[in-house]
Amino acid sequence: MYLSIIDRPRGNHPHRGMRGTVAAVGANVLALGVVSLLTDVSAEMVTAVLPLYFVLTLHLSPAAYGLMDGLYTGATALLRLVGGYAADRLHRRKAVAGIGYGISAAAKLGLLAAGSSVPALGAVIVADRAGKGLRTAPRDALITLSVPEPLLGRAFGIHRAMDSMGAFAGPLAALGVLAAVGTTTQAAFGALFLTSFCVAATGLLALALLARDRHDGRCAAASAAVDLRRAGALLRSAAVRRLLYAAGLLGLITIGDGFVYLLLMRRQSMPTGWFPLMAVGTNLVYLLLAAPLGAVADRYGRRTVLLAGYGALLAVYLLLCSPLSGAVPTMAALGCYGAFYAATDGVLMALAGPLLPPGLRTTALACVQTVQALAYFASSLAFGFVWSGWGSAVATGAAAGGVVLATAATAVLLPVRTDHGADV
Repeated sequence: MYLSIIDRPRGNHPHRGMRGTVAAVGANVLALGVVSLLTDVSAEMVTAVLPLYFVLTLHLSPAAYGLMDGLYTGATALLRLVGGYAADRLHRRKAVAGIGYGISAAAKLGLLAAGSSVPALGAVIVADRAGKGLRTAPRDALITLSVPEPLLGRAFGIHRAMDSMGAFAGPLAALGVLAAVGTTTQAAFGALFLTSFCVAATGLLALALLARDRHDGRCAAASAAVDLRRAGALLRSAAVRRLLYAAGLLGLITIGDGFVYLLLMRRQSMPTGWFPLMAVGTNLVYLLLAAPLGAVADRYGRRTVLLAGYGALLAVYLLLCSPLSGAVPTMAALGCYGAFYAATDGVLMALAGPLLPPGLRTTALACVQTVQALAYFASSLAFGFVWSGWGSAVATGAAAGGVVLATAATAVLLPVRTDHGADV
């Protein structure tokens, strides 16, 4: 298997400009983008205020918040493997994704019932992320099966751009709900959670009506042979192992949005009601850059764009460590943070897709996402405990050093394509 094949597709493609790119990726990618847009409005309405809810309303320590944040992203990572394997085994990617979307929607109501109970909140968060774990790999596998390989970067760029539209609108919706209620009490958060559920239910309906399952011919022929032995055999591929290592490094250097925004807010003495605007700034940049960077990755190399994203994350951590304050450093940090996500999220999936056999593609993508999520869980826990024990400056400086090491390691793990397509 050649990483060079996926790093820089051969040849030039006629799809130029945003209109041509949208037409090229097709209706199914756009339908999945609509589902993700609505789901992310719902999710980001909650995600944008969770740091406030946990730290300022429930008075959790940074270490306790780190645990909650880690649970929110990483604790149910193994369910990604369950969802991926079930989708390949049953050959029903849309159905498995729909179950995941439904669980996440129901969890928004669970936040209402949990109240201020930290164990109950933890259980609801695990349920919400269980839904995400089940749906992500089947959805991304559908994207890889909906377009030709040379257009994968563009397809994931368009999808992630639509996803980030929801991530952009979600914090604004949360801000609107809190402004309409006029407080940041538990009652106000209850109204927000109920609104989030209604939007999530609309996304689930859109999946049922608009998206279509895609069946690659090779995938259909191999579906009957999908079993645990064949799934485990994926790890014998050196290229797949390198990809998993790279995904783990990406998770380890990502400390989490909530920590970044809390640090920026503390430096700005920002009113708590405006906290969701931090996520708005990040997601606006993500929205603007996701599709263009996907096209750049297809044309000039997905590895190159991925490493550039690491550089953007390093800039964020250095800004957080610096004595600079004010609107300009804050906007620069948010801009770099959005660029980091735009250069890594969909690009990593586009890089991974062609490495993986069609019959086990969902399972393999789930492996990549699981490794990344588990690494993120460890990173969030570690950052929270270091902040509590030694202060935020030490924690952020350590994170910056981790990015430098991860960039060098990833450059070795994912070599540049040679002119002769050397095997890696």
